[in-house]
Parts: sequence; C-alpha cells; structure tokens
Amino acid sequence: MAESSAARRTVGILIFEGVEVLDVCGPFEVFATTADVSSDGDRGDERPFDVITIAQTAGLVTCTGGLLVQPNATIADHPPLDILVVPGGRGTRREQTNDVLLDWIADRSRTVELTTSVCTGAFLLAARGLLDGRRATTHWAGIDHLRRLAPATTVLDDRRVVDEGAVVTSAGVSAGIDMALHVVARLHGDDVATATARNMEYLGDWRGASA
Repeated sequence: MAESSAARRTVGILIFEGVEVLDVCGPFEVFATTADVSSDGDRGDERPFDVITIAQTAGLVTCTGGLLVQPNATIADHPPLDILVVPGGRGTRREQTNDVLLDWIADRSRTVELTTSVCTGAFLLAARGLLDGRRATTHWAGIDHLRRLAPATTVLDDRRVVDEGAVVTSAGVSAGIDMALHVVARLHGDDVATATARNMEYLGDWRGASA
C-alpha cells in the first residue's frame, strides 16, 4: 500500500570520484521516469519526483569507467531533499574517511523522509552509525566488511533490498533499480512502480527482492 501519492518529492543522488555508474543511473532512471497511472493503466504526465545529482564540489565527477558527470548541485548549495540516495563504487573506500561528506550524509538523514543506499554506499551510512540497530545489505563482496564496520547492524546476504522504514539499503549495482522501484511502490503504489518498470523494460523481480 502506498504511503502517500500527493506530494512531489525531490530525490538527491550523491556522486563522488569513483562512484559506480549504474548505482547512480539506475535509481536516477527509475525516479526520473516515474509517472502517475490512471485507473485504466495509462501513464500520465505528472512526475512525482524531481531528481538531482549532488557532489561535494561543483566540478566534473569521474565515475567508474571514466564517465564524466556534471553535478546539478553541491552539498553546500542544493534544494531541500525528501529522498537521499547514497551510491557505492570504488570511491567509497576514500569517502569513508571524508568527514565533510559523512557529516553531510548524517545531517541529511535527520531531515529527509528516506535515506537509501546502493551497493557499498552502505559503508558511508555505517560510518556515521546510521545502520546501527537496523537490518541492512550491500554488494555481496562487501558483506563481511559491512559486518566488521557495523557490528550493531544485522547484515543480510540474501536480499537485494532491505527496508527499515526511514533507511532502505540495497545490494550491488543493478539492485539499485530494485530499491528505487520498491520506494516508488511504497510511496505511490504497485501500479505506478509496475508501469515504471515496464516503461524501462526492466524484467528483474523487484517485488520479491525486499525484506
């Protein structure tokens, strides 16, 4: 059942050097192409999400594989956010010691409706205790590291999406699409999420991916 379908929400997707491309672009595509669905199943023109990328500084960000992305905003200058997406990638190894960025994530988590992560983005949430007392997941190759990093967290290795209310984590790379579709379904209903997945021709079993 959808929690609310009335409010237009702003989704902020964090980007940083070495961020995984699909961790960013998968959720971006889901939220950016989500549209309301009428009773006869037609997708409408109303878009319930505004989606922006946010970096620590205003310059181009080099993602994994060399893709260059120009952020829409910086952590010092961005519109109010309703949903925060923290992706993963090799760059998280460096960002785990970036107090400026970690403090920003922690501060945003206190004001947004949902804090979400993809892949090793969970490490950045764990670095500020945001996963303590909760269940969470990450990329399969990072499960043991997350357990060491966050001993107060129950780390699941058999779910692509773990929903703990205000915090939603997901497994690696393509699981960010499942996470975003799960959030769409939670906020706007299964019909809207299903229509979004169909529009993307995404055949993943996102409905059965969550815990």
